[in-house]
Amino acid sequence: MPLGRRNFLQSLAAGLAPAAGRPNLLLILADDMGFSDLGCYGGEIRTPNLDKLAARGVRFTSMQNCARCCPSRASLMTGQYPHRAGVGLMDGDRKLPGYRGHLQPDCATIPEVLKPAGYTTLMTGKWHLSKPGPTERGFDEYYGLFHGFDSHWDESKYTRLPAGRAKRSYGPGKFYSADAITDHALDFLAGARGQAKPWFLYLAYNSPHFPLHAPKELIDSYMETYRQGWDEIRAARYERQKRMGIVDRRWALSPRGHVPATRFTTMNGWAGTPIPAWKELDADRREDLARRMAIFAAMVERMDTNIGRVFADLDKSGEADNTLVLFLSDNGACAEWDPRGFDGRSGPENVLHRGADLEKMGQPGSYHSYGTGWANACNTPLSLYKHYGHEGGTSTPFIASWPQGVKRRGIDRRPAHIFDILPTLADAGGASYPKERGGEAIAPAEGISLLPAFRGEKTPARTFFLEHEENRAVRQGKWKAVTVGSGEWALYDEEADRTETRDLAAREPARVKAMAAQWEEWAQRVHVFPRPGAR
Repeated sequence: MPLGRRNFLQSLAAGLAPAAGRPNLLLILADDMGFSDLGCYGGEIRTPNLDKLAARGVRFTSMQNCARCCPSRASLMTGQYPHRAGVGLMDGDRKLPGYRGHLQPDCATIPEVLKPAGYTTLMTGKWHLSKPGPTERGFDEYYGLFHGFDSHWDESKYTRLPAGRAKRSYGPGKFYSADAITDHALDFLAGARGQAKPWFLYLAYNSPHFPLHAPKELIDSYMETYRQGWDEIRAARYERQKRMGIVDRRWALSPRGHVPATRFTTMNGWAGTPIPAWKELDADRREDLARRMAIFAAMVERMDTNIGRVFADLDKSGEADNTLVLFLSDNGACAEWDPRGFDGRSGPENVLHRGADLEKMGQPGSYHSYGTGWANACNTPLSLYKHYGHEGGTSTPFIASWPQGVKRRGIDRRPAHIFDILPTLADAGGASYPKERGGEAIAPAEGISLLPAFRGEKTPARTFFLEHEENRAVRQGKWKAVTVGSGEWALYDEEADRTETRDLAAREPARVKAMAAQWEEWAQRVHVFPRPGAR
């Protein structure tokens, strides 16, 4: 029986699928948003639309990603581990099987699976999987940022495909990426409704990825909040998370931390500077850093506002109840590369902004990140960040809502993986996973449908693996073995210590050895080896 078909028929028999027919499918992806940034995950950022989505759906607290944007997007789009899909690093071609930088022909994409089942396939936002591009890999319509990051204010950086199709035009000072991505999504939906077919929309915002850009009045509204500093913000998030049930009260708040020194970071001149206590910083530095976080928060709020526009459109069209909505982020918060953030380009250079220059931050022509200190707060209470296999790098907020199809509400703690998205959408849409593409055999998906998990049903025990920039991890049941770079394996009990503060490797050497051996076997299977620049 095709992938997902059994669960789909079971849903029909149970009366869980709507009588009106197959659902529309809406997949929303944020870029570099931390585990605790949303209000419904304990954050102070104003996100009423996503909070409402969470209230009528299921929130997962252990959705695993691939630690960085390109690998996560490849895994999400194909249902494969990223190396198996050809994107083990970024979108440059390293001429090695796991590192081609683009999706390989022996992998099927979400739109390639859904289109034969009668779905119109639409995408707006960040692609970041090189060529072949979105319309060559199954999307009927595309508008967005083809590469990894760029100005959120510059209309010229955003592409419409297929070439020659109608797109909106924005006057001087009127363009902002999240608004334009949403404008085109609404246009695509209007067109899809005329086809009398179900639709799949992949809404992939490039917010809140650096460069940090947002409307000034929205930035200003957050300044008093972030003048409190990362220590107070982090402590407040942690307490809210415990009250909400997002975190277990047994889990200690992880240390303030730093960026660990690895071969990758030292090769690029990025030192592992510890995060200072907020009160140790001078007044000018605190104001500069508060401004950076205020811009980030404004980006998240503006994204949420735009998501609300889509939800309002679904309500108006009568489609809201019969639309499966999935929301997640591509990786943990971005700590690149020291507590102060960077300016001008993606690297270690930092500018301390004072006086009138503070007002220009986040506006056209500026270029900032917010640095390790705020990334640490945005991942509350987890350890480390994007790039790393620890929970702060690989855990993403994940919300699922389908009012007519899934009646369950609340929090689900079981582990899931970003490669489960394709099987889940195929299951909900009654789509068959293809066995070949262009005459070439297609590798079966690694993931499973999460519809049973959405309904609270028992799901199988699972093992997940990760490799990125030599950072490695194995998650097996409650156990997780993880390294920083090529260092020694640490071992954590994720049920009792999700924040990874108590390394049990010395007490469980046999378990570590067995899990490391499993990782090696997996790495050979999915093309982690040969690895670029291996010593």
